[in-house]
Amino acid sequence: MEEAKGVVKHIFVAKFKDGTTPNQIDHLIREMANLVNLIEPLKSFHWGKDVSAGNKNQGFTHVLESTFESMEGVAEYIAHPAHVEYAKALLPHVEKYMVIDYKPTTLNFGLEG
Repeated sequence: MEEAKGVVKHIFVAKFKDGTTPNQIDHLIREMANLVNLIEPLKSFHWGKDVSAGNKNQGFTHVLESTFESMEGVAEYIAHPAHVEYAKALLPHVEKYMVIDYKPTTLNFGLEG
């Protein structure tokens, strides 16, 4: 098994429950963004709402992307009390979700010579 080193992206894809207001979603996303200030291994946070033209999102509407320096950082984040409390606030508003952790890979197509 490969040793967990290097940047890791933690992707949370969600469909919010009917009845969850845009203001509630905005508040939840702001609370997630604030975790960058509270949990050291969490290096950055980005989010977005699905804007794809094709109807292939399977009902998922929002993506929350967190960046860590290692898989150990992801594990520390998941166990951190601030994240645990955030999850307790978020999950009652979520109908379904999916989580993917991956290590970004860059392909270099430079000139060989």
